Amino acid sequence: MPENATEVTAAGIARLAGVGRAAVSNWRRRHADFPKPVGGTETSPSFALPEVEQWLREQGKLAEIPLRERVWQQVSGHPGGAVTALIHTGCALLVVRDRPTAWLELAAVPDERMAGVLPQAIDDVLTARFGPDAGSPRRSGQLPDPAARVVRTPDAACLLPSVPLLRAAAELAAGSGARQSFEFLFGRQLDANPRQYTLTPPGLAELMAALAEPEKDTDRGTGRQPARTVLDPAAGTGSLLRAVSRPTALYAQEADPDLAALTALRLALHRDGPGADGTVLAVRTGDTLRADAFPQLAADAVLCHPPFNERNWGHDELAYDPRWEYGFPARTESELAWVQHALARLKDGGTAVLLMPPAAASRRSGRRIRADLLRRGALRAVIALPAGAAPPYGIPLHLWILRRPGGGPRPAPELLLVDMAEPAEPASGAGAGPGSPAGGGRDRIDWPAVHRAVLDAWQHHTGHSAAPAPPAASAGSAGPAGVSRAVPVIELLDDDVDLAPARHLPRPAAGGGAAGLSGVRERLADTLRLTARLTPPPADLSEPAHWPLTTVGELARAGALHLRTGGSGGGGHVLTEHDVLAGTAPSGTPAPAAAPAEGAEDAVLLEPGDVVVPVLGGGSVTRVVDEATAGAVLGRNLQLLRPDPAAIDPWFLAGFLRGTANNRQASSYASTATRLDARRLQLPRLPLAEQRRYGEQFRTLAEFEDALRAAGRLGGLLVQGMYDGLTDGTVAPK
Repeated sequence: MPENATEVTAAGIARLAGVGRAAVSNWRRRHADFPKPVGGTETSPSFALPEVEQWLREQGKLAEIPLRERVWQQVSGHPGGAVTALIHTGCALLVVRDRPTAWLELAAVPDERMAGVLPQAIDDVLTARFGPDAGSPRRSGQLPDPAARVVRTPDAACLLPSVPLLRAAAELAAGSGARQSFEFLFGRQLDANPRQYTLTPPGLAELMAALAEPEKDTDRGTGRQPARTVLDPAAGTGSLLRAVSRPTALYAQEADPDLAALTALRLALHRDGPGADGTVLAVRTGDTLRADAFPQLAADAVLCHPPFNERNWGHDELAYDPRWEYGFPARTESELAWVQHALARLKDGGTAVLLMPPAAASRRSGRRIRADLLRRGALRAVIALPAGAAPPYGIPLHLWILRRPGGGPRPAPELLLVDMAEPAEPASGAGAGPGSPAGGGRDRIDWPAVHRAVLDAWQHHTGHSAAPAPPAASAGSAGPAGVSRAVPVIELLDDDVDLAPARHLPRPAAGGGAAGLSGVRERLADTLRLTARLTPPPADLSEPAHWPLTTVGELARAGALHLRTGGSGGGGHVLTEHDVLAGTAPSGTPAPAAAPAEGAEDAVLLEPGDVVVPVLGGGSVTRVVDEATAGAVLGRNLQLLRPDPAAIDPWFLAGFLRGTANNRQASSYASTATRLDARRLQLPRLPLAEQRRYGEQFRTLAEFEDALRAAGRLGGLLVQGMYDGLTDGTVAPK
């Protein structure tokens, strides 16, 4: 084995071969020539990637490893660690992108020679992008040198183990592009270490960047222009600056030196070089609040996703810092320190958009700073986002929009409040569907709908929407009741200065208010009549049947049905596990692909007659796909059974799969959940005509179940609507 060869775990081998980890364990037991471990532990050994690739090919278990999968395995198994591998890869991809001819010359020489000449080429592109490296290498225990370039030029000895990886990455970039290749690898690193990084999802980043655009100058009649100079003082993975359109300069600071280097490379690959679009890119490392790298900057906009609930943010050292123009933040109010830092780095009239925890709008320890922000017109809007918009996913985070007061006209003394956290349930009682702005989870947020609602409210508030204001818009309202409202500042300056939108925007009454309750009552009555009509007649008792049985696995091997497992690929709406359990329409949205789908699994599109079964929970729930659901993507934790209609009736299949005894014998127990193995589910061997007779009975039971579910939703909506009407005075007691 070559020295410093890339290593891969059993899970990585399974990913390469497209099998489960159990298959890899089986190969190790059955094949004496399977590669021996070269590292890891006894319970989690690692193997040499070249040896594994060779063995898989010789066994005919792998025709060819997808290129991007091979590159990722080289990154994850790099002897210097995945972060070092990604930094080297990003540097090489910059050379590939900015100086393709030079790269071809470098790649033509042997590995050792390439490692010797590559540092100069890397240094040239890094200098062109980030300027010369004015700092010196840091010694252990020293604070980062703010003048140092965050991406240091690696030397030949450091690069030598990475040369095979860099050649493979350049080959990947030839097919999918340098930026897309790095995005794929960086995305894999984020997925593999979710607790190590604070993520800002793309939909949220795009919304924040759009809100940071400057207001139109009504006196001069100029239109909205992109923010030209933008700062992110807590850059993280660089998602916010990556979402900015057509900037002239991007400034970023990140405390983690390794993450700062990765972010700098990501932003550099996302933008054309200085000679192309002229974007200045300055990325620094260091603790922003304690050691600001841009103390003289006056930016057009600041975008920031700060760390939440920090106690050690510098409270003791920074008591007399000039940035605390609106008051010295308490030790528990680190977020208000970031707010004032953002304002201090704006030019007059510049806009800052910060992602904030909801507690920052209500904590008593911050009420004086919030009050001063309101009095001086610095805080312009507080927007409650749907739960699941960003980590922590369980709570509805807020966006604060701030503007640095300038010498111009004083803004109107109002604060825009927008509440997208808990949209009112539709009057039909069907729950949040695919078009709902907040579908109830990070995978179900309709970001285009959230963008439209928030941007429309903000543009109406600032008077820069091309569309006429809604009829309800006035001095006290900037949009639909219960969703957005411009609240006079004087109403907020009480003892608490509570700026949480939910405190000031009561949700519309359930069922559409008093006027809609009669319609809900009529629909409930119709549904109850349908339920009574569908109630099964008294059962005809008989002796237990003794059919010959078969299993789903046997039927799959015989070709009578096909089994598929849900994933995350594809576009369109996704049928989620929650949708199957609740009987609702497909409500999920697919995760955006980080790179072209070379070697990626195809999405499973639903067809009429498919039977969908949840994997987890061990419950007896199935769903037969109808025309309305067809075309959606099968989501995670779901199995699809696609029967041959000439051999198996889908309703017969779905009905027998729901038997309690059938589910119990096909379920196994993991450490924290019950898992259903659909292959072990049993079916009686019956002629197709007899299957259809049973299937028709099962279809009627499913309609009865749907009617009961709808009656429950409508009944709950009617009850809550009556409570709301009686308590707000819109319904009089009888």
